[in-house]
Amino acid sequence: MIFNLLSEPMLLVVWLVGIIYAITIHEFSHALAGYWLGDMTARDQKRLTLNPLSHIDPIGFIVLLFAGFGWGRPVPFNPYNLKFHRWGPVLVAMAGPISNVVSFLIFGFALRFLLMAEVIGPENLLTTFFIVLLNINLVLAVFNLIPVPPLDGSKLIRALAPPRFENAVFTLERYGPWVLLAIVIFGGNIFSGLFSTLFSWSLQIFG
Repeated sequence: MIFNLLSEPMLLVVWLVGIIYAITIHEFSHALAGYWLGDMTARDQKRLTLNPLSHIDPIGFIVLLFAGFGWGRPVPFNPYNLKFHRWGPVLVAMAGPISNVVSFLIFGFALRFLLMAEVIGPENLLTTFFIVLLNINLVLAVFNLIPVPPLDGSKLIRALAPPRFENAVFTLERYGPWVLLAIVIFGGNIFSGLFSTLFSWSLQIFG
């Protein structure tokens, strides 16, 4: 990914800032949701902050730049401290993707307003920045809703699964990272097509 941008430094900066923003708001929202639900773990570990340095995983960030797939620093929480023992973890998990959806909508409507008001044009660098933010936040939100551990969507499976499926859920959590890796490797074309469709749809609405 990064190799395609080396010849365009400003575009590279735009993508780096967009990635850092999307990951930061995603992880911060996990921490904030846990705090609101009564768990102080993230706060005590200095994760209740919008400082990107607290949320960017160096290895995950580098892998993301070179391979197009990476991760941020997972936000810790104690499910036993949450107000809702069954659905609390789901709310904490969903806070991340929701923050990216909200960001997607905010930047999308801002872009639409600025274009309609002719404050900026289609070739403006700020327009490119908004489009990058739309792209990254959309991908991060949709991808994290996949119900495979350790992604956020997997928390919903644990909350909905009947007790008789507890062993199956445990097995999925144990081998989830390997399942996810296989999905990324072998389902790359599917994801690419899905994200391209969603992004084209979003540009038709906002652009």
